[in-house]
Amino acid sequence: MQFAARGALQVPSAENIEILVHLALHNKVFGELARMTLAGWDEKSSLAAAADPQTPAEVLNYMISPDNLRPALLPVLLENPSVSEGVLAKLAVSAMRDTIDVMLRSARIRSLTAVIAVLKTNPYVKKEEIEQLRTASSSTASASVASDETLAPEQPESAMDAPEPEDPAEAGTAPVDDEAVSAYLSEHANDIAAEGEKPFQAIGGVLDLLGADYFPVTQSQDAPARSDTAASSELSAKTAASKAQLPTPPVEVKRQNTVQKINALDVKGRIQLALKGNKEERSLLIRDGTKVVALAVLEAPKLSDGEVEKFATQKNVLEAVLRQIPLKRRFMKNYIVVRNLVANPRTPLDLGLGLMKNLLTADLKNLSANKEVSETIRKLALKMYKQKLETANKK
Repeated sequence: MQFAARGALQVPSAENIEILVHLALHNKVFGELARMTLAGWDEKSSLAAAADPQTPAEVLNYMISPDNLRPALLPVLLENPSVSEGVLAKLAVSAMRDTIDVMLRSARIRSLTAVIAVLKTNPYVKKEEIEQLRTASSSTASASVASDETLAPEQPESAMDAPEPEDPAEAGTAPVDDEAVSAYLSEHANDIAAEGEKPFQAIGGVLDLLGADYFPVTQSQDAPARSDTAASSELSAKTAASKAQLPTPPVEVKRQNTVQKINALDVKGRIQLALKGNKEERSLLIRDGTKVVALAVLEAPKLSDGEVEKFATQKNVLEAVLRQIPLKRRFMKNYIVVRNLVANPRTPLDLGLGLMKNLLTADLKNLSANKEVSETIRKLALKMYKQKLETANKK
């Protein structure tokens, strides 16, 4: 079973892929290893399987799943007649910008009215693309005109294009956020109930959260107020103290208010803030000691790749956060995220070992000398570095 999960069986490549997909979906012991093997499987063989109409539906559905999708395979998967219209519609619901670009170029996608209708509801599709899809669907089948007319009133609500939903002022952002919150709360209802009214407690402590200079600054501002009380009445002392606190730096006030805002929220409130809040709030909530809250940050519609790159380097987050990042195909397409995860000493050993094969030669060399990571990681990095050097020299 372990050989099979590593793709080491002496069988044709297509059969190896089929075995790996079966293990990835149905085997709890070797499933994760099989998924990592599939993620790095030879691209030429993967393309052949993705393009073949005789490939089993289970394999094709696995390949086109957003969590497993490899960008190079997407064009041939879209054109494969064995990939059902329902599967393509499901992909269109949650497709990111790069996937949408490929789908819009696909002749088969433009001929499937159900998939086009779903694409038009995707918040990452631009306004002019919606108009093009509307034209394409009306020319494909007259029956789709009615659905196009029901969607048309939504288009003029925003006067500006929305290629990225990052800006909260853009039209359509709030409904998407609300849907994400509702779905997450429903999916994790049991976990939320188990946590009860657990307060916010940052991994690493409050001092680390606010910065080492936070408390000394507060004390230095209080000192003048104390000295005034000896020479004046209680009323004047209070007035002087309030005046002494007025010139507090605005950056510190903002930071304190954000933490206080989070501290005042219960578990459900922090989950909503993680999904709908801004970058600063996400940077604090990712370190929440409550697992269901920290993981909600990774589901935020506005979460950027740059934020995930930073999360992957952090040592003061739950292990569950570091394990969740590789399960998102969108994050794993970012090489910096992969590199940062492997170099993070808090990353679980099994996860780091599985991701190492994706590293470039220079990063393997740096990793082999990194004293913060485990000795196992360093030794394997050195071994892989030497192997890649030998392969390069032979070429």
